Amino acid sequence: MRVTDEVDKVVITRLKENARVPYTKIAEEIGLSEAAVRKRVERLVEEGVIKKFTVEVDAGDKLKAMILISVQPPRPNPVVAQDMKNVEGVELVLEVAGEVDIVAVVSGSSMQEVNKYIDEVRRIEGVSKTNSMIVLRSWV
Repeated sequence: MRVTDEVDKVVITRLKENARVPYTKIAEEIGLSEAAVRKRVERLVEEGVIKKFTVEVDAGDKLKAMILISVQPPRPNPVVAQDMKNVEGVELVLEVAGEVDIVAVVSGSSMQEVNKYIDEVRRIEGVSKTNSMIVLRSWV
């Protein structure tokens, strides 16, 4: 993976802000042609710098919770994390270093639904301890 210069950084920043921004708009901003911007993006994708283009959907009134998870050996953290991805309501699973091994974000339409997902995570083999936090607000 390589970002070759400041222009690549600007292109990536604009695409992170809005993956649908026209290449012509990026080109105007940085003083290149649309074709030059398109080629840079294609190269960044080919080299694995840009992994995917995505859509972020408004969660509306969804309730979110973060679950801090400790894993009990001999079950490896990556195996437990993979199992978590199969739990309904789980949006994100992160393997982390620190006091806990895994952080998962779940969402549901009610506290009862979120609790159901947290209980499902607790039943995964290898999960030894959880600490759940309800998300009050988020900023991006």
